[in-house]
Amino acid sequence: MAVLNVVVLNQLADRHKEVITTADPNVNIIVTDQKNAMEHMPGCHILVTWGWAETQPLYLAAPHLEWIHALSAGVEKLIFPEIQAADTILTNSKGIHGIPVSEHILAMMLAFSRGLNISIRQQGAKLWKRMPTDELHEHTIAIVGLGAIGREIAKKAKSLGMNVLASKREATTEIFVDKLYPADDDSLLEMLSLADYVVISLPLTEETKNRIRLEHFAAMKRTAYVFNIARGNIINEADLVAALNQELIQGAGLDVFEQEPLPETSPLWEMPNVIITPHIAALSPAYLDRALKLFADNLARFIQGRDMINIIDKSKGY
Repeated sequence: MAVLNVVVLNQLADRHKEVITTADPNVNIIVTDQKNAMEHMPGCHILVTWGWAETQPLYLAAPHLEWIHALSAGVEKLIFPEIQAADTILTNSKGIHGIPVSEHILAMMLAFSRGLNISIRQQGAKLWKRMPTDELHEHTIAIVGLGAIGREIAKKAKSLGMNVLASKREATTEIFVDKLYPADDDSLLEMLSLADYVVISLPLTEETKNRIRLEHFAAMKRTAYVFNIARGNIINEADLVAALNQELIQGAGLDVFEQEPLPETSPLWEMPNVIITPHIAALSPAYLDRALKLFADNLARFIQGRDMINIIDKSKGY
């Protein structure tokens, strides 16, 4: 096989390059950024980028491109008419996010259950005042979308003695889930009505956009908390604000939003029962090490003609 030009739109340490060359020492690794990537596209065979990066212009300028790999799990900006009509392989980094994201969810859940969201505000005001506290033990968590991240959340929740519910398109055997629901709306509403903590863990597709609306918040317990670590557009944000204002739910932990950065005008900023983080749930010092290890494994499979992992169904978007 001729030398493969692998264009990577992210800075790499030497250890990352070494991991890639374990697949084939003759691979030509070109490290660049979005601004300067175009000059490398005519000779590019494999593009490594992010699912939120504007990739269509690069794709159209790369006549030899055979494969695009997303360092992220989401691939929303990597699916466009030209790639859908072509044989170009599209893969993602699904499977590497479970540890940091599940820890992020637990941090938010524990913050609410122990009243830390209130304590932190009181600390700034030098106010010594006790607040109600609770436990996660024997409470119910509902995970909407049981993929790799959802499974890791289920595992950690079960280790804390929680009752774990989850929804998924296909019925599977899940050792950390007490009850698995199908993905239809009636089943979703039933599951949501039972939960103390609801975690959104779905991929963003045309089908899942605005999947969680006011009717779903209305189905929840008024003491329930909602968490979104997936994509902002999966929850109708205006409906979420309405649900919080109407006290249909008790609070929300949000890492993703319809518009990012979250506009200063958003009422979510001022709500004491909302925890906001700036899309950092998946971040970890180990992120690129895990992502490049996965890519290198797939690169070896690609070169050797073996079945690749994490291939995206471009018609479905995941």
